[in-house]
Amino acid sequence: MEPTLCQNEKSTFQYGDRELSYLRKKDVRLCRVIDRIGHVEREVDTDLFSSVVHHIVGQQISTKAQTTIWRRMHDVLGIVDAQSILLAGVPLLQSLGMTFRKAEYITEFAEKVHTGAFDLNGVAQMDDDEAIRALCSLKGIGVWTAEMILLFCLQRPDILSCDDLAIQRGLRMVYHHRKIDRGLFEKYRRRFSPYGSVASLYLWAVAGGAIPELEDHKPKKRLEEKR
Repeated sequence: MEPTLCQNEKSTFQYGDRELSYLRKKDVRLCRVIDRIGHVEREVDTDLFSSVVHHIVGQQISTKAQTTIWRRMHDVLGIVDAQSILLAGVPLLQSLGMTFRKAEYITEFAEKVHTGAFDLNGVAQMDDDEAIRALCSLKGIGVWTAEMILLFCLQRPDILSCDDLAIQRGLRMVYHHRKIDRGLFEKYRRRFSPYGSVASLYLWAVAGGAIPELEDHKPKKRLEEKR
């Protein structure tokens, strides 16, 4: 799916009967989860520049703090694009509540987009692995962040992130595993492909408590005995 470059458009991740029917047939436990939860709506940001900036802002801070800073950016800048970022500069961005380093990363990203050093439109045309590598070339963007941009901006259909702790928690809860190692994760990734993104939506919902009777089977750490 190609992104719509309208920054203020409100949209949710698009999926339907085709994806759900496939996942239901592939996995009986996930089928039960889908039927129990129903349709999951997750908002997406269809503007790629805005999405990259938003994810950099949100790293290692609470969702509430991210929302506050993002609202300030829109209040001050209007549209968050390369031109508005470059006109603002690092000091103003930092004054909105983000760290100096994040302000630098965002400004450098805007400069690369403005000069054409980073082909933003080209990323949308790449396959998943190429797009992740391209996004990871930007300061402040790692693999997990790139995967989230692919899912929640470009709406790629097959994103299931091994590095996402909530995905791991959801897998433990649905399938009663004590631990999700790389090999086990890959088994589920192959099972859910090519609709890993929809599976992710349901695993996140489970991890967040959408089915109260499902418990996390991760072993609890034993308290060290007092000497």
